[in-house]
Amino acid sequence: MLLTQCSFCAVDLGLTLGKKCGRCSTRYCGAACQVQHWKEGGHDKLCRLIKKGGGAEQYNANKKYTEAVAVAAACAEDTKGQTCYICTQALHWKTKEGLVRGCACRGTAGFAHVSCLAEQAKILFAEAEENNLGDKAMNERWTRWHKCSLCNQDYHGTVACALGWACWKTYVGRPEGHWIPGAAMALLGSGLSNVNLHEDALSVREAELARLRRFGGLEETILAMRRNIANSHQKLGRNEQALRLMGDVFSGYVKLNGEEHEQTLLAAHNYANSLLCLKRFEEAKSLMRKTIPVARRVLGESNQTLKMRAMYATALYDDPAATRGDLREATTTLEDIERTTRRVLGGAHPLVRTIERNLQEARGALYARESGAVESIREGVGAMTAGGA
Repeated sequence: MLLTQCSFCAVDLGLTLGKKCGRCSTRYCGAACQVQHWKEGGHDKLCRLIKKGGGAEQYNANKKYTEAVAVAAACAEDTKGQTCYICTQALHWKTKEGLVRGCACRGTAGFAHVSCLAEQAKILFAEAEENNLGDKAMNERWTRWHKCSLCNQDYHGTVACALGWACWKTYVGRPEGHWIPGAAMALLGSGLSNVNLHEDALSVREAELARLRRFGGLEETILAMRRNIANSHQKLGRNEQALRLMGDVFSGYVKLNGEEHEQTLLAAHNYANSLLCLKRFEEAKSLMRKTIPVARRVLGESNQTLKMRAMYATALYDDPAATRGDLREATTTLEDIERTTRRVLGGAHPLVRTIERNLQEARGALYARESGAVESIREGVGAMTAGGA
């Protein structure tokens, strides 16, 4: 993880407290822990190796990247007989790593080595920097760190995590006040969240927020990082804390960009999700009824719009006060969304699998309600018949 703790006692240091080893920059809360780590923690054997590897932060990033690539390759499916679309080899010529495919590509498309994806992103972004191609080109090329160039969908799961570490290890040495290390930290936090390492993701995101505030980051960037921190708290079950943050972030985006901006719509989605986690169904449904028409007008039937519609359907069938009409609407909405997402993203995508589960739950709730209604009618008819006899 980003080195924000004492390497011996693990006390939190943030980004600025404590002291560092003069040779390799390993961080400690004080001299006592540094001495103990040298004597008892094995630092005497690792210090020169860490320095040779670029210092503590770079050494740690390289190590974590190697581990993440191994996990991604081990988790990959259907790679037998396939080759990397970048280097055309089955095994990477240097690292000997296997293939991965963590996007929406299907058939024989999209297989690659994480190392090849990372190297391609690194080269393309470096060209944009060296040739001063402008912000638009820089942003487009930066997306290669997290988006497949073939299907144009974000990487997910273990591949997203491995590419997050690849991006961080590539830019960890840049000046701390530059935007690139911050963007790499944000990507790493997202990758860690993709594999449910939410405590680690929270640590990265809080470190990035502290960096932004220290160097006077833009308000929109700070709002985005606070939103990500709220997401981490929610994943960790800290729903009240997440809701407070999400409410503040949503209000901040409305003031900054207005109600029809893409980031405002994303903030509304996250705020509604926080409300659902606390079973505040009416508030969540009210917010989605107001926001979904705007999203469809501004974003079309994008992934974000589909997620918002799925959340609204979930609020409909999860609400204990749901009517049969609510359950039918939830079921038909999810059926429509499931067809669309499957066509666009493929059956293996996490969003498709989530919507499939939601659809099964909605159908189950509707079946239970309608079966109960039929049984009630039968009982009523039986009572009337018995009374007539």
